[in-house]
Amino acid sequence: MRIHTKLAAIAVMALSATQANAVFIGNSQGGTDFPQGAVSFADSVIDYSPGLVGSNPTTPHQGAFNALNVPDYAGNNSCASQAACSFVSLGDGGSITLRFLDNFLTGSDNNDLDIWVFEVGPDIEDTFIEISADGVSWFAVGSVFGSTAGIDIDAFGFDSTDLFSYIRLTDDTNEGGQNGATVGADIDAVGAITTVANPNFSVPEPMTLSLLGAGLFGVAGMRRRRK
Repeated sequence: MRIHTKLAAIAVMALSATQANAVFIGNSQGGTDFPQGAVSFADSVIDYSPGLVGSNPTTPHQGAFNALNVPDYAGNNSCASQAACSFVSLGDGGSITLRFLDNFLTGSDNNDLDIWVFEVGPDIEDTFIEISADGVSWFAVGSVFGSTAGIDIDAFGFDSTDLFSYIRLTDDTNEGGQNGATVGADIDAVGAITTVANPNFSVPEPMTLSLLGAGLFGVAGMRRRRK
């Protein structure tokens, strides 16, 4: 399903104006320029279905939230806990589905790379990529061949009028090691190089956050007095 909106055309014009201000974002294994900076990265985990081989990947390497936001892998492959880890292991043939909340992935109308996947660790493992506008209809857009690499979605028939919120990464069971604590592709982050803002996304205003905090503080006080 293709989404065509006037908003897309306006947003792409705004994106073009920021190309000169692109920010290089990467980890210890590399990176690339992101015209919109940190906003380009996936914000939410929709599904994590690890391909388990016995007890592997081990629990510390199953923190799906480690695939969100900007990359932060620094070379440590053995994690003591999920909180101490900088990536999530997909397992043998496992997958993870992520969502962009404040932005959309879109085509660039040329052969520039539009998606950048940060697959980390010493074992280079292929990852299949699919994208979706609604989380229901999915389109395969090839694969990345390990480490940090990108994909041009225009090569699969898309352009700047197509807006995608979801991306699914699936480990290629025929590549890389088939066992071990970090079996499967190890994902540090996923970014939309070509991206436009989601006009329907909003965050709580500072006053709303203050009121919420005051309310919670008041409730806590009441509980203390009751005790």
